[in-house]
This record gives sequence, C-alpha cells and structure tokens, in this order.
Amino acid sequence: MGSSVKHASAAPPSSPLSPPPAAPVGLATLLPPKPPAEAAKIKVDYMNLPCPVSYEEIQREALMSLKPEFFEGMRFDFTKSLNQKFSMSHSMFMGSMEVPSQSSDTIKVPTAHYEFGANFIDPKLMLVGRVLTDGRLNARVKCDLTDNLSMKINAQLTNEPHYSQGMFNFDYKGKDYRTQFQFGNNAFYGANYIQSVTPNLSLGSELFWLGHQRKSGIGFATRYNTDKMVATGQVASTGIVALSYVQKVSEKVSLASDFMYNHITRDVTASFGYDYLLRQCRLRGKIDSNGCVGAFLEERLNMGFNFILSAEIDHSKKDYKFGFGMTVGE
Repeated sequence: MGSSVKHASAAPPSSPLSPPPAAPVGLATLLPPKPPAEAAKIKVDYMNLPCPVSYEEIQREALMSLKPEFFEGMRFDFTKSLNQKFSMSHSMFMGSMEVPSQSSDTIKVPTAHYEFGANFIDPKLMLVGRVLTDGRLNARVKCDLTDNLSMKINAQLTNEPHYSQGMFNFDYKGKDYRTQFQFGNNAFYGANYIQSVTPNLSLGSELFWLGHQRKSGIGFATRYNTDKMVATGQVASTGIVALSYVQKVSEKVSLASDFMYNHITRDVTASFGYDYLLRQCRLRGKIDSNGCVGAFLEERLNMGFNFILSAEIDHSKKDYKFGFGMTVGE
C-alpha cells in the first residue's frame, strides 16, 4: 500500500516527445536576461590606472574642432626633408592684420611676411626654429632627459622692447599621473599636477605666480573620457569657468561643444563645432553664441599636396575673414 502511494505521487519521467516548457509571456519578455556574476562585477585595479593626458592638453579634442587655424588672405607652406632627421620649411603669407582699437569696430592693416624654418627631429630631441622678415625669431626645444622626464623650451625674440618671451617647462610622466613645472620671464613660476582616479576619470590642479605684476592664481580641472566621448571642466581663481564635451559619432564624425564664463567681466560664450573626416579631405567648423560662424577645409589633392580654405564671419563685429592656401611637402 505504501509503495503504491509512493509510485502514484512520483512525477512521471520526461519523455523526448513531451512538449517544452511554456515560454514567458507579458512583461517577462521585456526583462533583460540576468548577466553572469563575473560580468556584473568588474573589478578595477586602482594600482594600475592609465596615465592621463597632460594638464595643458585636457581640452585637446574640443580645441581641434572648435579652434582651427583660421586666417585671412593667402598663405603658402613648403617643407623639404633633407634626411630622416633634418628638414627645412618656407612659408609666405599675404593678408591683413587686426590692430587693437578702443572702439568696437575692427581695424585691419595689410601685411605680408616670409618665414624660413629649420627642423631637427630625433626620438629624444626636437629642435624647431623660425625666422620672419619682420625680425621675429621663434624657437622650440624638446629634449627627453630620461624615459619619464622631458624638458621643453619656447622662446620668441622681437625687435620691440619688452615683447620678447621665454618659457622653460619640465614635464614628468608617472605611472598614473603627470606633473609640470614652468619658469618664464617677468618672474613667472607655475606648476600643475593631474592624477587618474579611475580608468576614465582624472583630476588635476595648477597654480602660478607672476612676480612683476604681483599676481597669483590657482585652478582645478577634471576630465572624463571613454571610447565615444570626452568631457572636461575647469575653474580658476581668475574667474574663468570652462566646460567642454566631445562626442564621437562614428570613426569619421565628431561633435564638440564648449561653454566659457568670465566672472569678472560677466562674459558668457557657448559654441558648437564638428569635425568630419572624409577620404580625401577634413572639414571642421563651429558656431558660437556671439554669431560667429567659421569653417576650415583641408583637401588632399595628391601625396604631400594639400589645398586649404578658411572662412570666419563675425556678424556682431562685422568682421569677415576669408583665406586660401597651399601646403606642399612630406
């Protein structure tokens, strides 16, 4: 009797011909499947964070789209490589130059100059020099003292008194941080530091002292970047608040925007830009809240031969700039 009850209460064995279990219906079909326990919890190794970009380059993606090298007039650049490390360049420019004025109107005077340059590029040493017909001399030096420590020198010499400038930078690249010390003329001293706190987020700070003017300042910055976007923010004791955002729509299209607020002058500016990379050309443009619209086109006609078009229109100031140029060389 007991054995018959046990056999009666037991579930019948499943048969290969038995129907499958019923599929979920209703809201159950909308719920995503539960991720595995390993994928749900991604461990972050905070002892092996990536090295961030330098403090002065945290907005480099936004600047590429929003700040092209607009110019007015005609320019021609030619670069010739003499060997693997040494090259020479020639540049000519004919256009107009803006003159500072107390009125709101833009005053321009025609100008033209020729520039001769010499470049020496080595894996651990870079020397760049430029001499212009108006007497200006520009020089840049970058030397890697060690694998982590580098020195940079920027100098500009002019015939006009008190307009020559010089700057020494010492950059140190750590495992997950970067720091920089700056020394310049007019008793300028500065330092900055940026640290990765997560694989995508980095925080930094800077301070400076300008001895001749008895001015000092401190600033803070943050940068968050992924494979598809870059967001940055900066605030300084000088009253500047700057925000930027870059979205990578595809491999060829990027959209950028920024916001700038000056607490002292109460000036607010917002701009939107794009960067479109085609097979033979690159198109960049921007528009800001002041009514200024600009576009910059670089067309590759052949290997080492590029055609450039530049246009910028400022409706509020009635300032219109149009330029074209050629770039020849490797």
